[in-house]
Amino acid sequence: MRKYLVHVICGSTGAGKTTYARQLSDRMGGVRFSIDEWMSTLFWMDTPRPLKAAWSMERVNRCLHQIWAVAREVGARGIPCVLDLGFGQAEIRERFYRLAAESGLAVQLHWLDAPAPARWERVETRNREGGASRVLPFDVSRDMFDFVESIWEAPTEGEMVAHDGVRIG
Repeated sequence: MRKYLVHVICGSTGAGKTTYARQLSDRMGGVRFSIDEWMSTLFWMDTPRPLKAAWSMERVNRCLHQIWAVAREVGARGIPCVLDLGFGQAEIRERFYRLAAESGLAVQLHWLDAPAPARWERVETRNREGGASRVLPFDVSRDMFDFVESIWEAPTEGEMVAHDGVRIG
């Protein structure tokens, strides 16, 4: 059996990526990297009002770069890394597959697939109740949800096969 040292968690908004990533990293004794937690800790308190996409994306990209630098070192030591970075676009997933391959680290793709109405219901509950499941310091509006839906790219069958994908949903 192949030992996967990089676990790519993907799904659209409200799919349960962070909850799944926590469970997976606990089960395998891995290290979890969550883009929402990094952004919340490092940058959200400085967010301009109104929020500017360019401001956010610059910081997201900085976090992705540093997350990979640390994950590569962790994986090189034989410790699994669970990447909860959204991975909503094929291009971003491909970049991380390439980085892992260049580092000699085996990758497994985990796709959390749930219908949009169920995911929107989860988001509304999280907005309303907050609690441990709430990482972002703001509510996800319907406009935000719909925007992410409009740019979401589900993994293809070929991508799932190439990266020993697991589809959860």
